[in-house]
Amino acid sequence: MNEIALEGYLGIGALLFVCGVLCMATKRNGIGVLMGVELVLNGANVNFVAFSKFGTLGLDGQIASMFVIVLAAAEAAVALAIALNFYNNHLTIDVDRANELKG
Repeated sequence: MNEIALEGYLGIGALLFVCGVLCMATKRNGIGVLMGVELVLNGANVNFVAFSKFGTLGLDGQIASMFVIVLAAAEAAVALAIALNFYNNHLTIDVDRANELKG
């Protein structure tokens, strides 16, 4: 069975990253933007693990990937709490109506 080369992993990571950026740029609700952020972070994770396998990062790439996963979980929990609170106050999660959140 053939192994996937480093370029294949980097291509998948770049595709996930670009899909995440497009999702963040085009979605108008908070949940869609959060999904875009998760795609960007997962694209970075794929690159970390690929460089860990093929490059000189060794175990450091996998440890960095674990930190990114923990960061993504914390970000999702906090952002979901903000989105639910915004929905309770405004009955929508449209990010264009979030101008009241400015300090």
